[in-house]
Amino acid sequence: METSERTALLAIFINLAIFSVKYVSAAISGSIALKAEAFHTLADLVSSLTVFAGLKIAKRKTRTFPYGLYKIENLLSVLISLAIFYSGYEIAREAIGTVSVELKYPGFAIFSLLFALIVTFWFSGYEKKIGQKINSPILLADAAHIRIDVFSNGVVLLAIISGLLGFHLDRIAALIVVIFITKTGLQILIDGAKVLLDASVDYETLSKIEKIILKTPQVVELKTLTGRNSGRFKFIEASIVLKTHDLDKAYFIANKIEKDIQAEIKNIDKILIHYEPLQKAEILYALPLTDDHVSISSHFGEAAYLMLITFKAGEKANAKVEILNNPFIHVERGKGILLAEYLTKKMVDIVLLKKDFSSKGPAYVFSNANIEVIQTEAQTPQEALAKLGLSVSQPADSQAKNK
Repeated sequence: METSERTALLAIFINLAIFSVKYVSAAISGSIALKAEAFHTLADLVSSLTVFAGLKIAKRKTRTFPYGLYKIENLLSVLISLAIFYSGYEIAREAIGTVSVELKYPGFAIFSLLFALIVTFWFSGYEKKIGQKINSPILLADAAHIRIDVFSNGVVLLAIISGLLGFHLDRIAALIVVIFITKTGLQILIDGAKVLLDASVDYETLSKIEKIILKTPQVVELKTLTGRNSGRFKFIEASIVLKTHDLDKAYFIANKIEKDIQAEIKNIDKILIHYEPLQKAEILYALPLTDDHVSISSHFGEAAYLMLITFKAGEKANAKVEILNNPFIHVERGKGILLAEYLTKKMVDIVLLKKDFSSKGPAYVFSNANIEVIQTEAQTPQEALAKLGLSVSQPADSQAKNK
């Protein structure tokens, strides 16, 4: 049995115990208000039974309801809000309309109400804590409903004590309680109705999901991100552009994003990610250069300069050539990884190298960013690209730029 179901079952037993104590005390003392409050608790018992049934039904999936019956929780929370409104009316009517009577054994009535006050106050806090922990709207609604019983018990207790002392403060107390009841009922009604009408997941949650998606190196663009609540669960849908044309790799990336989101965000039932490859109008090549600006460097991280060569898609001759300083040349450690991350931010597609570093850090950076690494034995960029069927000319101004 799940935590939510155990909590709802505990509510049933508590309401049954409180009803029994109140009813017996009302019969002994002769208090009409206490008798009415006992039947108010009986209504709470029915509500708790409804909550338990709702939790049992909500987690089921059928052919007719393949996404589950999670919204049963929200539907029942709306019904509970209506019960809360009725409780407000009932409390006001009981407190204002109670006729002062001589109680036979007022101690029984006071004891039963104090018992009910303590138990309902404790349990409403406990149920609220569990509801927040598992994000259950029906438990949160029931906790709010039970918290109202604390006020209703207090109203009746005040009516009894003030009656014994000759004072009648029950009407003022009832008005204050009804205000709290109306506010609570409205909030539960609005929250439940929003989910039933497929309102979006809250901005804070969507913002967290957006950050998780965009921090994935292969994601070039997040086109759309939507989400909706269903009971305590969330359904998320995103459309992304990936820097890959490999379907297997795209599936792997999307699957990793789903796992990252589920690890950070609670109560997600389903994540649907639509992915499409990046359609680039230009292809960007990068090569490490030695001090002469002409030869390909044998050491990636130690290269003094970088040559970036742009080709328009489908064309064999370069459209643009840039020579940049290696901004990490004077870094003591990790300069290869830093340079690889730098080229990733430059949206480089292919890197040509003289040495294989498949087991080193930069290789993992390029792999995660889906940047292709090609090993070459050529001495110059022109020779290396010629072997790939491409032609490149040295830039007229070969002075390195700091970028």
